[in-house]
Amino acid sequence: MVPTAPIFRFAPSPNGRLHLGHAYSALLNADFARQFEGRLLLRIEDIDLGRCRPEFETAIYDDLAWLGLRWEEPVRRQSDHFDFYRAAAGRLKDKKLLYPCFCSRKAVADTVARREAETGEAWPRDPDGALLYPGTCCNLDPEEVRQRLSIGEPHALRIHMTAALALMPESLSYRRFDREGRIEPVKVDPHRWGDAVVVRKEVPTSYHLSVVADDALQRITHVVRGQDLEAATDLHVLLQTLLGLPTPLYHHHGLILDPIGDKLSKSRQSEALADVRARGVTAAEVRRSLGF
Repeated sequence: MVPTAPIFRFAPSPNGRLHLGHAYSALLNADFARQFEGRLLLRIEDIDLGRCRPEFETAIYDDLAWLGLRWEEPVRRQSDHFDFYRAAAGRLKDKKLLYPCFCSRKAVADTVARREAETGEAWPRDPDGALLYPGTCCNLDPEEVRQRLSIGEPHALRIHMTAALALMPESLSYRRFDREGRIEPVKVDPHRWGDAVVVRKEVPTSYHLSVVADDALQRITHVVRGQDLEAATDLHVLLQTLLGLPTPLYHHHGLILDPIGDKLSKSRQSEALADVRARGVTAAEVRRSLGF
């Protein structure tokens, strides 16, 4: 079924309070939806069960309503749909593109340190700055894998990037759009992510898998998100192609920075919208300060 109007989505995680960076992204999604006469959905990306909390989800609704935003109901909550993501991972397993990885982060770091000492060269990193996986579990003996799985040893599932890319056309790309509606192709390079985790140890999915599956299910046509997620589009286009899913148009906006030039972040305890509101700043003032 072809959507009758463009569909946008704002998809925060309830693992902390929203800040001005989230406000900008939410307002920009709403602005694009108005400009293109489209629809705006809200999705709660709460697969991280250890960090996401109900009070943060409630605060998301409160903060967005205070900003004057409206969205369609019902709101999709990812933690309610693990079976859906498990099925998507199963399709990749059926293609023999995923393999179990039993390594801890320390084990990966130790392996890399040994190889750096042997070669005298720095080990490559992915676009997020993490060490590329050295392939420790990629070629384990099948019987060893079976035994370790049979005793319930914790494991993630990684994509076999070489095998996945062998199924791809010579080049992969997505379409980028701007405020004037101009569209241009952008080539992607999934290889720079190495054998990325597609299913985490603690939950049957990952950010990359769940966001791709949900965007297709909800018929999202336009994804508007920060430049910090631009590189992740490499993986998303790859997964979309492997799963036979449509690739939305993408717009990666600039980030809101703090006074010293760092991006706003929950982990750095950037000032929350609730604290801005408590200082007596109005929603209209916030919107104006962000250019809306």
